[in-house]
Amino acid sequence: MTDKATLHTIAKLVPPGSRVLDLGCGDGALLDFLQRHRGCSGYGIEIADENVLACVKRGVNVIQLNLDQGLTVFEDDSFDVVLQIDTLQHLRNAEWMLRETVRVGKVGIVAFPNFAHWPNRLSIVRGRMPVTKRLPYQWYDTPNIRVGTYKDFEVLATRNRLTILDAFGLQDGEERRLLPNLTASTAVFKFERG
Repeated sequence: MTDKATLHTIAKLVPPGSRVLDLGCGDGALLDFLQRHRGCSGYGIEIADENVLACVKRGVNVIQLNLDQGLTVFEDDSFDVVLQIDTLQHLRNAEWMLRETVRVGKVGIVAFPNFAHWPNRLSIVRGRMPVTKRLPYQWYDTPNIRVGTYKDFEVLATRNRLTILDAFGLQDGEERRLLPNLTASTAVFKFERG
């Protein structure tokens, strides 16, 4: 998720001056933006060598780490905000990582492809797995190891005693608050420990 409108929307959820941990930070674009435009500090966590290098070139502090191994390198409440933007669907234990998110951070923000978006539903009705701008892979070569919906995350948050502070969908960089499970290709949640 690299388009500027989406980046700005996610960045608005992060209070100015926050200490941020960006899990699966990719090339560091979001953390770089938060540092330059919101006065934030912090670290990115990334596993891919080329993305770690891109972060370093941007001047973003990055730690090369496999998130499936957890966040044991960080103390409780080390960060104001922990981001998981397009990360949750790649993790083997997404539920455990959500608990780790609220352990090391006061607030968590996640964004992930919403599998219940209407074009995806239409593909399923037609008997095919969806291939869209937001889910651009065939079923057999996707890096996503799980799919979820806006409503699924609400249930998962309740199950893990997370308090949702804000929730909406994103479609082409625009917020969707009316029927986000149906009208948005991306689900976005801001939450804290309950």
